[in-house]
Amino acid sequence: MQDNKIVVGLDIGTTKICAIVGTKNEYGKLEVLGMGKAVSDGVIRGIVTNIDKTILAIEKAIAEASEQSGIEINVVNVGIAGQHIKSSIHHGSITRDRIDDEITVEDLNRLSNDVHKIVMPPGCEIIHVMPQDYIVDYEDGIKDPVGMSGVKLEADFHVITAQTNAIRNINKCVKRGGLEIENLILEPLASSMSVLSDEEKEAGVCLVDIGGGTTDVAIFHDGIIRHTAVIPFGGNIITTDIKEGLKVMQNQAELLKTRFGRAIAEEANPNEIVSIPGLRNRPPKEISIRNLAHIIEARMEEIIELVHAEIITSGYSSKMAGGIVITGGGSQLAGIQQLFEYMTGMESRIGYPNEHLGKSKIEAIKSPMYATTVGLVLSGFRAIDERDNRYVESKTTNMTRREAKSVKKGSEFFTKLIDKTKGLLMDDFHDKGEY
Repeated sequence: MQDNKIVVGLDIGTTKICAIVGTKNEYGKLEVLGMGKAVSDGVIRGIVTNIDKTILAIEKAIAEASEQSGIEINVVNVGIAGQHIKSSIHHGSITRDRIDDEITVEDLNRLSNDVHKIVMPPGCEIIHVMPQDYIVDYEDGIKDPVGMSGVKLEADFHVITAQTNAIRNINKCVKRGGLEIENLILEPLASSMSVLSDEEKEAGVCLVDIGGGTTDVAIFHDGIIRHTAVIPFGGNIITTDIKEGLKVMQNQAELLKTRFGRAIAEEANPNEIVSIPGLRNRPPKEISIRNLAHIIEARMEEIIELVHAEIITSGYSSKMAGGIVITGGGSQLAGIQQLFEYMTGMESRIGYPNEHLGKSKIEAIKSPMYATTVGLVLSGFRAIDERDNRYVESKTTNMTRREAKSVKKGSEFFTKLIDKTKGLLMDDFHDKGEY
């Protein structure tokens, strides 16, 4: 538990920019002290396209969260997403000099650092390097080699890259908004922290985060992330389809989707009609709810087919006992869970960030649309935990393997994930507090 520590998550999304201020209570649950949000006019499909509009939205969201929480915000944990995100698998290996000594955390870090040196295509940078299974002297399937003896240490790494300019633009907007970035985190990883259980990650599960501009996919198995992908379609494309198909205004299309939309057309009442105001000097327009559902279903089927293709490509389609967890703003569409189950043949559920939340006066925070922002706050606390663990580890170098492992409890996954992002942001970044 982090007594009196504050962490702020900032989600720069396509439809909204949201900031959440959180702390941990005596039970280790997240208590939200304040939340602020603003319409995101300067972001398209996760990519900042208008610096000034994005800065204004960030300032508005931060000001609202600061006023509500009564806390001055200086440092934030920021999510990154967008169709520019790519993932691949790379193999790394090192040969240890002193074969009599046990494998240490420093050896794992050296192996991970070597992977960061691989040559990337121009304009791309590595944001996360996540180890899969380790191999010690050609013995594979090892999850944690610390304490083992061996000469050659190898591992397969899940490497996630992003466009350099996309990273720089996010950094520029946050910095000009008077803030500094503590951690830069892939958004589906953040969402997974708030809506997935450890049991689901162990059993095998696919997280589908349907945002405004993109749909993010993250597949876990044996507690390790195995595959990530970004599909360049989200809730906004459905709104556009409604606008063009029914010949209505953009704001009317959004209201029709959120208030009357269904993902399965057969479940819509064919006799139900909605009347919306017409343009100036024109009569009201009548919209069939069944026709509306047909438009939504057609686009959702396309998105689900792309998600299913990613699941098959990952090679884990037969190893996902946890099925599919759908979250994000798009998951609130009526009938979407059933449509996923029908098209993929896998059990599905809607992911709510309730498990990690304590009591809060802000009920809206329990909605799936805030899963990413809640996850960013949780990842900030996880980073604090890992920094504390590393400090303790440095004091236990000469401990026995059993003693060291008892101290080393926690997720090394987020330690390596977060540490390597800081160099991407600013060379002169340094810790300035927890909020």
